Amino acid sequence: MESNRANDAVSQRIQAMVDRVTDLKARERYFYNMPVTELRGGARAIVNGRDMGMYASYGYLGLLGHPRIGEAAKAAVDKYGTGTNGVRTLAGTLDLHIELEQTIADFKHAEAAVTYTSGYATNLSVISTLMGRGDWVISDKYNHASIVDGCMMSGAMFRRFKHNDMADLEKRLKQAPSDVAKLVIADAVFSMDGDIIDLPKVVELCEKYDAWLMMDEAHSVGVLGKTGRGIEEHFGLGDVVDIKMGTLSKTIPSVGGYVAGKKDMMDYLRHASRAYIFSAALPPAQAAAAMESFKVILDEPWRMESLQANTDQFIGGLKAAGFDTMLTETAIVPILCGDDERAYDLTAACQAKDLFMLPVVSPAVPNGLARLRSTVTATHKTDEIAYALEVITKAGKEIGII
Repeated sequence: MESNRANDAVSQRIQAMVDRVTDLKARERYFYNMPVTELRGGARAIVNGRDMGMYASYGYLGLLGHPRIGEAAKAAVDKYGTGTNGVRTLAGTLDLHIELEQTIADFKHAEAAVTYTSGYATNLSVISTLMGRGDWVISDKYNHASIVDGCMMSGAMFRRFKHNDMADLEKRLKQAPSDVAKLVIADAVFSMDGDIIDLPKVVELCEKYDAWLMMDEAHSVGVLGKTGRGIEEHFGLGDVVDIKMGTLSKTIPSVGGYVAGKKDMMDYLRHASRAYIFSAALPPAQAAAAMESFKVILDEPWRMESLQANTDQFIGGLKAAGFDTMLTETAIVPILCGDDERAYDLTAACQAKDLFMLPVVSPAVPNGLARLRSTVTATHKTDEIAYALEVITKAGKEIGII
């Protein structure tokens, strides 16, 4: 009987989601998993057969389709083939993977780096490998789901602090016994709000309370810092982060994740983290593409300058029109709509004018904070952004958002 009730509960959850999707599709308000047949750099894409301005990309520097990166991937396929023999520990490690990890370590000013098959797997495995029962992990409330899952999987005492609230972080650190291992974790740039963690204060508190510091730089590499190296460079702090995590699938147009830090810690992760030991290596083309991308970022600093100018134009235009963009300082620009329906309506209005933008609604964000999670890239042109602002502003007034 208990089993049947449990199965019924699962069935009800499935049916509730099916009903929600069916309703959205019937009202032409379902915007997810839309078919993209061509990606034209970072600024445009062919979606449902229409040429649209791309304002939903995670490729902030517009490196997708870069000839150097494409050629590196093709050369890797020619040399190594399309896959690997299996897990690196037992089937051998390609020299390409070793070179990629050294490139990442150099880029992040770290002693060594380890790559994984995804950013999600990186956070899940690194946190749960380093921390365990009796330890404390302290996480920003708005951290990515992969961080939350890694904290829970570790079995450590898991505590959250209020978003970017340094007084609350200190409160949590004071609660931890002095004789336990402590790890503070935060996104460098928060993926839904676009704001930046107060790294100088976090570093100060970690030093004061003898805690390790881990930064998820999925959305800060290529976005923060004069040369795009990330949050440490942005604040001019040098090598202050113990565990530097990032992805190879956003600014870096490939796939995978990485962690960089002290050599001893990286060696430990190679021999103890399950996602490294039991997952096949990155395909050669993806490893080569990622490695070349880091080099392109350093060779083409104009992309950082262009991204910042485009970000300033987009955020400034939205604020001038009366939109609430929250506390963003980066290329991730939330356009706050309030309730879910307004977010759906604004999305529909933008897509009708060939702007590919997507909504983020509850439960992904709290009720009343539905928004369009819009982004700009280094390759958007000034007149394209001006057109987008015109469309968004007109629609926002008609819907009653502004």
